Amino acid sequence: MENEIINSQEASEINPTIDTLIVLNIHTNQVEMVKGIDQEGNLQKVPPLEKKDNDQLIRVDKHGDIFSNFFSNFYRQLKNPFHFNFFKVSEYDAVNTAKDLQKYVDQASPQEKEKLKDYEVLPKNNNNLKNHNTMDNNNENQEYRFQPEQIDWKTMEKFGLNQEKLEKMNAMDSLLRGFKTNTLIPITINLGTAISKMDVRLSLQTGDTGQVAVHLHGIRKEPNLNNKFLGHQFSDEDKKNLKETGNMGRVVDLVNPKTDEIIPSVISRDRLTNELVAYRAEYMKIPDEIKGIKLDEHQKQILLEGGPLYLEGMISKKGELFDATVQFNADKRYVEFLFNNNQAPQQSQQHHYNQQQSQYADQEAPRVFRGKELDDSQYEKFKAGQTIYIDGLQDAKGKAYQGYITFNKETSKTDFSFNNPNKLREQAKPTEDYKTQTAVNTQGKTNEATKNIKEPLESKQQQPVNKEQEDQQKKVRKSKGQKL
Repeated sequence: MENEIINSQEASEINPTIDTLIVLNIHTNQVEMVKGIDQEGNLQKVPPLEKKDNDQLIRVDKHGDIFSNFFSNFYRQLKNPFHFNFFKVSEYDAVNTAKDLQKYVDQASPQEKEKLKDYEVLPKNNNNLKNHNTMDNNNENQEYRFQPEQIDWKTMEKFGLNQEKLEKMNAMDSLLRGFKTNTLIPITINLGTAISKMDVRLSLQTGDTGQVAVHLHGIRKEPNLNNKFLGHQFSDEDKKNLKETGNMGRVVDLVNPKTDEIIPSVISRDRLTNELVAYRAEYMKIPDEIKGIKLDEHQKQILLEGGPLYLEGMISKKGELFDATVQFNADKRYVEFLFNNNQAPQQSQQHHYNQQQSQYADQEAPRVFRGKELDDSQYEKFKAGQTIYIDGLQDAKGKAYQGYITFNKETSKTDFSFNNPNKLREQAKPTEDYKTQTAVNTQGKTNEATKNIKEPLESKQQQPVNKEQEDQQKKVRKSKGQKL
C-alpha cells in the first residue's frame, strides 16, 4: 500500500516495534485481525491466529506520523469504513489482545461498548464522519478509494484529458470514489495515422500488480442479451426488465471467469452505454429509510432480492409528497428511483405498481404507518376500513405533520390525506334542505307532502308555500312518480 507497510515475507519474525490492526464489526460484534483490502475496497479479515501465522497480517511501523498517513490512506480505500471499529495494537500481543477484546464485547453492556471509542483509531480529520444510512446520501458517505496522484495522467493525456478538464466536467469526484463518471466524457484517441473521437464513461480500477488503470466504457447500440453473461442465460422476463427499467429484478448465480467461483449477484444495464454490469448481492446496502418512509423487513428483503418496491407518501426536499418505484441498481451500487424508467418504451412504472400491489394483496392492515404505531382503538377502526386521524408523523426534515389514513381492503393499500376524506365527501353531497328539491325536480321522484303540486319545487322547499299549493295538495290524485 505504501512504503510504511513492512513486507511480511521480509519480516517473518515477530517484531515488538511493529504494530498491526484488529477490527470489531459493529454489526456482528466479531473481533478479527486485519489482513488487507481487496480490489473492490472490501476489508480482508482473519480470525485471531497463532503467532506463527502472523505473517498474513498488516504490519506498520510504530512511528506516529507514518502510521497516521498509512491509516488515513487505508481508511479512504475501504468501501464501508463505518461498519468497523479499528484498534492499533502491538503485533507481539495482537492475538491475545483480540481474544481478550472478544470476551469483553461478548459480555459488555451498550454503555461499556461505548467506552471502546476512547481506544479506537480514526484517520486524521475524519473524527466526525457518521453513516446515516439513508437514501439521500448514497454517494456522500463513500470515502475516496483513489487519490489524484494515483491516476495515470500520461494515459489520460492520450485521450485529450487532464485533471483540470475532468474537474470542470465534475468527473473527478465519482472517479476517486471508485465509480464510473456520472456523464459521458468526450475523448480523442490519436493513433498517428488515424484519429478517433468518441464518448465514453471512465472508471479507475486496481490491477493485479496494484497499479491503478483507466478503463473506458464505450457506448453500445444495445446490450447483448442473447448470449450468456458470466454464465447466466437471460430469460424473456430478464430481457424485458433490463430494456425497460435497466434492472433485471432478481439475484442470480454468476461465474467468475478467472476463479470459477459462484457469485450471487444482481445485474443492471448502464443506461448511458448499454453495458451490462453485475454487482455481488452480499455487498448490497439497503437504507433503513427512503424519503421519510421507514422500510420494514419485508420491504428491505424485496430490495435485497433485486425486486422493485413501490412506495407511497415519500417527501421530497421541497416538502412535497410523491410516489415512486425504487430498486437497487448494480451500475450505481445503490437504491434508485424509477419515475419514467429512463427510456422505458411503455408505461413500465404502472407495471411495477401493479406488480407491487399483487405482492401486497390480501395482506393484513399494517400496525405501523410511517413509523407511527397505531393504538388498539385506532387499529381496530383502521383494520375495519374506517378513516382515522393520525398525528406525530415527521417529514424528512423532522417537521411534524398529521393527516387521515384509510385502509383499502381490495388493494391492501393505505390511503393518506391531509384532509378528512369523509368530510370532503359530505361537503360534496346535497344537504337535507336540498335533497327534496333535487329528488323531485331532477330525479322524477315524489315527496308525500308535495306530490300534488304542479309547479317545480323551490330551493329548500319540502311543504306547500302558499294557499294555491295547499289546495292542489289536498286534491286526491294518484301519483305517477316514485316515493322518496
